Amino acid sequence: MPVESGVEPIIQKIQIYEPDADFELIDRAFSYAQMAHSGQTRISGEPYIIHPVEVALILADIEMDTATICAALLHDVVEDTSITYLNVLAEFGEEIALLVEGVTKLNRIDFQSREEAQAENLRKMFLAMAKDIRVILIKLADRLHNMRTLNYQSEVKQKEIARETMEIFAPLAHRLGIFRFKWELEDLAFAYLNSDMYYEIAKRLKQKRREREDYVHELIEQIKSGLEQIGIKADIAGRPKNIYSIYRKMIKQGKDIDEIYDKIAIRVIVNEVPECYGVLGIVHTMWRPLPGRFKDYIATPKYNMYQSLHTTVLGKGGEPFEVQIRTWEMHSSSEYGIAAHWRYKEESSLRKRILMRSWPGCGRCWNGSRK
Repeated sequence: MPVESGVEPIIQKIQIYEPDADFELIDRAFSYAQMAHSGQTRISGEPYIIHPVEVALILADIEMDTATICAALLHDVVEDTSITYLNVLAEFGEEIALLVEGVTKLNRIDFQSREEAQAENLRKMFLAMAKDIRVILIKLADRLHNMRTLNYQSEVKQKEIARETMEIFAPLAHRLGIFRFKWELEDLAFAYLNSDMYYEIAKRLKQKRREREDYVHELIEQIKSGLEQIGIKADIAGRPKNIYSIYRKMIKQGKDIDEIYDKIAIRVIVNEVPECYGVLGIVHTMWRPLPGRFKDYIATPKYNMYQSLHTTVLGKGGEPFEVQIRTWEMHSSSEYGIAAHWRYKEESSLRKRILMRSWPGCGRCWNGSRK
């Protein structure tokens, strides 16, 4: 992203979900960070300010509050410049200063001296050290952008950071229920840890993309038609599983990728909980459910707040596919996890924006509600 675009992309995103945000404060945080990092560059040679801007953009994608966005812009100033905690406190107040200080403390944990067996202890340490969970969210966004730009590091450093990401940060995102972070962190790390397998799976998925997209579109239309008959309005989308999830299933089940049939999932989002079970009934009427593959995470939520109905049914040719059914509020928690406490709103227009951004799928996999 060009430096000259500055804070504008962040403000544009925030205006969508929080039009009354303190944009003057955000602009001031950007200017302060730009001043503090003046003359500093990334390994890529780009001005350093690009990194905190990208971290703030990632957090704006999950619709975080103004204090978190400002702290994201400032998250490296105490660590990497002459700016102190007291300077940040004087300029931006206690809430933002404490968030910046929290991220600074996490940055000082020495991962490289730890054994893999201690990964769980490190995750617990992260959670214990962060007095405000938003500190963890900033750190996850920081790691996500660093993973997106890992190609500029040496090969040794790439594998070291990728392994750390797979052992510490992806499980942290899972524990907090932020699956959109988890999936991308896993795939980015996997691409460096086992590049041959990553690109082999990606290549074979790409070769069958049109066939898969046609099938997903067909499934969506069938579910849509069935729900119209009983008067349930829903948004329906489909997407493939992430590459690392497919790889894990291949290893666990000892199968080739062509033998993994539930590589796609259909997601149905409705307004009310009773409608979730209505959708389930329609799906089980249209396709035969696979025994032992139904999970009711609405009645019994997962520990990370995740709620949804999951069922696997047999499609054409006896090939299974997964259907996930949830309400809009459940979907918000599913995509953003703990972050949803700061950004969930009730407006239906916002809900549809969440769906379109968080599960883009493919252009042909949407029902008519997107048009």
